[in-house]
Amino acid sequence: MRRLSDLSLGGFVALALFFLYAPVAVLILFSFNDSRLMTLPLSGFTWDWYKAVFANEAMMRALRNSLFVASVATVISLVIGTMAAFALDRIRFPGKTMFRRIILLPISLPGIIIGISILNMSSAVGLRLSLATVILGHTAMLLAIVVTQVFARLQRMDRSIEEAAADLGASPWQTFTRVTLPNIRSALIGSGLLSFTVSFDDVPITFFLTGRENTLPMYIYSAMRRGPSPEFNAVSTMIFIGSLALIIFSIILLTRDKGESNV
Repeated sequence: MRRLSDLSLGGFVALALFFLYAPVAVLILFSFNDSRLMTLPLSGFTWDWYKAVFANEAMMRALRNSLFVASVATVISLVIGTMAAFALDRIRFPGKTMFRRIILLPISLPGIIIGISILNMSSAVGLRLSLATVILGHTAMLLAIVVTQVFARLQRMDRSIEEAAADLGASPWQTFTRVTLPNIRSALIGSGLLSFTVSFDDVPITFFLTGRENTLPMYIYSAMRRGPSPEFNAVSTMIFIGSLALIIFSIILLTRDKGESNV
């Protein structure tokens, strides 16, 4: 009976995975089809659509914008988020519980709410829509990811090693750079990679905050209105593989971090 239950559960999981990733597999498959028509059977194998992606200057400019926005938003989120995590872990202040709930709120808020809110704020202060406003919106979204991961790592960290470093004559800065930072390094790298992936792929927030410069997801979203193209299959395949690699790498780092903390 138990074996039957396990088989049923395994079948359900396999069905769910098929439902989630079968469309992605089809997208990857058609990115190598040498016909513009997305119908089976495939007419042949080609790399032409990948070459067309790199020859498309507008798409390459959008890609550079996406890399710039994701990189800057990730760095800012890591700096502010790490300080916020330290404040939550090390400092007692009135309203600490409420602060912790509020800073994690963007995880549960739809991106459209964050986008509209920052759009209204930008209009109120006279800030023109540009990549800077997109970075601002992405940072607001990514802070929750960084704070969650770094705070969780700080909670598991043995504070006695910091005390030992101080007893041995280390300054607060030396203790932070040589003791604390190495112990939370995996959480920083993992949350940074995850933040970069989320920012790079974002559409809802970017839709409301972008100006004349498009990011790659917004470029694809706009161009798709004219109909599907094998070029979009090719660039989407590259984005999927890159995002998957970053997410797997971040999970490995965070898992290793948890394992080290249990030693």
